[in-house]
Amino acid sequence: MTTLDPRAPELPPPAGSPSATPTTTIQGDPRAAARRRDANAAAHSPSLMLIMLLATLGAVAYAVFLLNPDHRGDWLPYSLVLVAESVLLMLALLAMWTVLSSGYDPRDFPYHQARERLFDAPEILRDGATDEPTRWRMFLHDRPVTVDIFITTCGEDVDTIARTVRAAVAVHGEHRTWVLDDGRDDEVRDLAATLGARYIRRLSSGGQKAGNVNHALSIAKGDYFVILDADFVPRTDLLTETVPFFVRDEVAFVQSPQTYGNMNSLISRGAGYMQAVFYRFVQPGRNRFNAAFCVGTNVVFRREAIDDIGGMCTDSKSEDVWTSIHLHEREWRSIYIPQTLAVGDTPETIVSYAKQQLRWATGGFEILLQHNPLSPRRNLTVDQRLQYFVTSTHYLSGIAPLLLLLVPPLTIYLDLTPMQLDVSVGTWALYYLGFYGLQITLAFFTLGSFRWEVLLLAAVSWPIYVKAFWNALTGKQQAWSVTGRAGGATSPFEVIVPQTLCFVFLAVTSAVGFWKHWGDPVPNLSLAWNLTNTIILGGFLVTAAKEHREAMGARRSARRAHRRHARRAAGPPARTVTVGGAA
Repeated sequence: MTTLDPRAPELPPPAGSPSATPTTTIQGDPRAAARRRDANAAAHSPSLMLIMLLATLGAVAYAVFLLNPDHRGDWLPYSLVLVAESVLLMLALLAMWTVLSSGYDPRDFPYHQARERLFDAPEILRDGATDEPTRWRMFLHDRPVTVDIFITTCGEDVDTIARTVRAAVAVHGEHRTWVLDDGRDDEVRDLAATLGARYIRRLSSGGQKAGNVNHALSIAKGDYFVILDADFVPRTDLLTETVPFFVRDEVAFVQSPQTYGNMNSLISRGAGYMQAVFYRFVQPGRNRFNAAFCVGTNVVFRREAIDDIGGMCTDSKSEDVWTSIHLHEREWRSIYIPQTLAVGDTPETIVSYAKQQLRWATGGFEILLQHNPLSPRRNLTVDQRLQYFVTSTHYLSGIAPLLLLLVPPLTIYLDLTPMQLDVSVGTWALYYLGFYGLQITLAFFTLGSFRWEVLLLAAVSWPIYVKAFWNALTGKQQAWSVTGRAGGATSPFEVIVPQTLCFVFLAVTSAVGFWKHWGDPVPNLSLAWNLTNTIILGGFLVTAAKEHREAMGARRSARRAHRRHARRAAGPPARTVTVGGAA
């Protein structure tokens, strides 16, 4: 088989160009290899490794300081601090260990060889398809393979779906695009037909998204299939970058990051930046342990692997992670590449963010409580157990701020102190900043600057994670909610009652603290701590108030539009004509 140039295999030259006739090698975009190098370099930076090592040492030193019994204060506040900080320290150390392991590059020799031989250049030239890359058949082991692209929809805006379908149809490499419509929308059905995609509508909604995909697998019979959320627009090189990994028969899926293109509000920026560190640095480290997991979109699966575990897992809201666990237990391999192959939307409002985080956190806690990866019954390696344990406990770090919020009021109202500091303020600050200061430095380095939006969301999201833990603990079911689902505007104050009450409590506590410590020569640490928490919550409520005004305005506009539509449908009022004569 004649080969595709491995240095740049994305696009062919125009038909009839000099490079096409004297050689049977189809040249591609030279920027493709550069994008791959840049994506891998971020996780392998020596500067990042140095900062990560310093942060690890700082975390260990802070843990020793915190656990020193000579520093223990009153039991109640000390216990709150100890539990919260232990969770944060454990997760931080495990995350940094994972990032320090990120030197593994899954693009090995078999990958590059398969990529070089992915397309049959003579066949492309013979068919006159050099300028139609969607017609290029793909080959692995010199055998043709078939690929299905599934776009899962459930009530999203039609324009959003159209953008994704149009891009999916244009992905390079011969494939079939399917719209899996759980919203049962005739407009979406017509859209798919117009754009050249196939359409599937099932009669039931069981299993949510995973059930939707399983139903499609009973119809589509490709060797591999891609899952895309309705708001994730794929790039043309989606298949050329991922399919060559499947030259290794043990690879079950290839995952690429969730990259967001709508970072234009406080909530969307905070939600997006919170995920950036995970996708750029943590997931690449999981490759070394064969523990990179599926995130539900921008992923390519081997059909045989999913058949081996009986289909996508439908027993959880986090069907992606559960499916990954089942595959790893069956000794399949996963691959993660830190290269953007699709761009989507992150939640833009407090309501959509809360629904997304509740769904994700509930799924994570379900793994911890129902399928604990540390259990000896799990057929996982030690490394995989630790990595999935981090995944299942990750959202405990979102509950920790609640415990820390309670400490300053205990000091202000009851004079209970968490620590007996018989060391100087400078020594205490050195230990404290050795952990938190270096964590902020690490975040600054990985994200390019200090992202205060992340700090704000991390500090105010604890009611979501408390509710998620309770749902998982009690087995309470919740309605499935799609992040980008179209619908009427909702006031954020309908979902942030705990944060509002907490702000009022902290504001009153700050006032009491000022009254008790007025005139003290030394600033009170608990008061400063409580005031900082009050300001953070206050900033969040200001954002909520702005969203509330926009939501109410949208509701009024929708009502006016509905009334205008009703009047037009009713037509002009009927005129009354009286016919009469002389008696």
